[in-house]
Amino acid sequence: MHDVVVPDVVLSSGEKMPLIGMGCAASPLPPPDVLTSIFPEAIEVGYRHFNTAEFYGFEEALGRAVSEALDRGLVESCNQIFITTKLWCTNAHPGLVLPALKNSLQRQGLEYMDLYLIHWPLRLKEGTEGLDLKGKILPFDVEGTWEAMEECSKLGLAKSIGVSNFGTKKLSQLLHATIPPAVNQAMKRIYSI
Repeated sequence: MHDVVVPDVVLSSGEKMPLIGMGCAASPLPPPDVLTSIFPEAIEVGYRHFNTAEFYGFEEALGRAVSEALDRGLVESCNQIFITTKLWCTNAHPGLVLPALKNSLQRQGLEYMDLYLIHWPLRLKEGTEGLDLKGKILPFDVEGTWEAMEECSKLGLAKSIGVSNFGTKKLSQLLHATIPPAVNQAMKRIYSI
């Protein structure tokens, strides 16, 4: 295998993030054996950044793939893989952020997350499944939730923290935080252009 060079960017946290990554969302969810084979193949061809979320249902398969990549010598250490995961909206509450991150780390077999994002700038009732949000949206404490994200960073469980799908109004509430967001990830499907 030849080395593939993917450009990276240095985030405000000081961490380097590969600019090209593999998004890990699909509907319907492929069978586990398919997932387990996709990710090591992606690593073999040069992908080093994987973007997942609790909501996508891919975290365990990605964790197994990183372990397999290490076993096969495709990468020498977990430090060569950059993983982004996201806090789902049912956990977007100050008291739920840290437990949710710990669960994501456990599912992936990791000690820390490279980048941990608030998935959407809203909070949903516990147990909400799918994207039918009628009657399920709760008040969102953006600043309190962000302070819990900062705690994840201070504990070393997330090297960088950020947001996803935030508009300027919500994002502006965080710009003077102790640790400002390193990323505001915005979804864009190439096929919808």
